[in-house]
Amino acid sequence: MTQKPTLLVLAAGMGSRYGGDKQIDGFGPNGETILEYSIYDAIKAGFGKVVFIVRKEILKEAKEIFLPKLEGKIEVDWVVQTLESFVPEELKQKDRKKPFGTAHAVLCAKDAVNEPFAVINADDFYGKEAFDVLGKFLATDVRPDLHAMVGYAVQNVLSDNGTVSRGVCETNEKGQLIGMVERTSIAREGDKIISRGEGEVFEIPEDTPVSMNFWGFHQCVFGEIERMWAEFLPANLDNLKSEFYIPTVANNLIKEGKAAYEILPGGKTWFGVTYSDDKPIVIAALKKLHDEGEYPSKLW
Repeated sequence: MTQKPTLLVLAAGMGSRYGGDKQIDGFGPNGETILEYSIYDAIKAGFGKVVFIVRKEILKEAKEIFLPKLEGKIEVDWVVQTLESFVPEELKQKDRKKPFGTAHAVLCAKDAVNEPFAVINADDFYGKEAFDVLGKFLATDVRPDLHAMVGYAVQNVLSDNGTVSRGVCETNEKGQLIGMVERTSIAREGDKIISRGEGEVFEIPEDTPVSMNFWGFHQCVFGEIERMWAEFLPANLDNLKSEFYIPTVANNLIKEGKAAYEILPGGKTWFGVTYSDDKPIVIAALKKLHDEGEYPSKLW
């Protein structure tokens, strides 16, 4: 019998640009969080468990919001990401304030996930097609040497209220990922999409696939992440702002010839909250989806 995949939710981010905990803010017609739509779509797509990765400051409130709604619908587990998680005593950075990043967050869930799993951001709306295609991949195609990500055309994942950062994908003739570069300060300028980060001006073609941090992994990846983490920590001991990212893990596994990544075509609809001015746009978009019958009048 095929194991049902798990949904791993990255909800420990600071929300600094937004100005609050957008992971637990209400956007839907009945005050639903963006994350509730992802969980609803994941359940419909056959996922059997959701694991929340949170920081301890929001754990109690997150449980109060989500547990009553999800009881009896999907198995739920909680993981707290701290600055001490998976950090040996001799490598602790006593003055560090910034979380260690997305790959460290995934590593924190190592003991809570024993099956193929997807990773999402708590504050991004990915669309039901994305969950359908990744759920199918995780149930039938994933292997220790074959993972996946859902690709989104860069033209569909910009903000009208400021610049964004995106993982810009390079692909081979099979459409598989062969590398990813984090481009920052991306915005539309006239009829072009331009990145102005890192002191360079770089044009990105509109249909270029980018990562919105919607990944699908075989559970064996935890061993590889732990191996890379053990190399990352001593190499960045004096850098209090260093971060260990999922794209770094993907790039390393591809370069080492240990895994390939399919770029799945389910990225049709995306919206997210990077800035507080994005909130009314998201509220309107969710209302439209309800009005069009994509979602019931109440999710739960």
